Amino acid sequence: MALKIVDECIACGACEPECPNNAISEGPTIYVIDPGHCTECYGFYATQQCVEVCPVESCVEDEAHVEPEDALRRKFAALYPERAPVNTERWSPPGDPNARRTR
Repeated sequence: MALKIVDECIACGACEPECPNNAISEGPTIYVIDPGHCTECYGFYATQQCVEVCPVESCVEDEAHVEPEDALRRKFAALYPERAPVNTERWSPPGDPNARRTR
């Protein structure tokens, strides 16, 4: 499932440089996430980096773009055909109560 940024965003910009997919950009009033490029950091990190750095917890699951892990794996492969994914054995989906925050 891709993530989205909700209206609570304070437009601080902390999330944008943390996204390994360059899926986050500045919108008219808040930052936005392109669901076509968001892999929930699958293939890069064990947790979602935008969620980790957001000071107001405005990066949340996007119920309109639900993707199981195998779909994220395929998306990663399509976006990065020359790159092998890393940290997949430690990766946790957003909202996983067993996920360890890394920051």
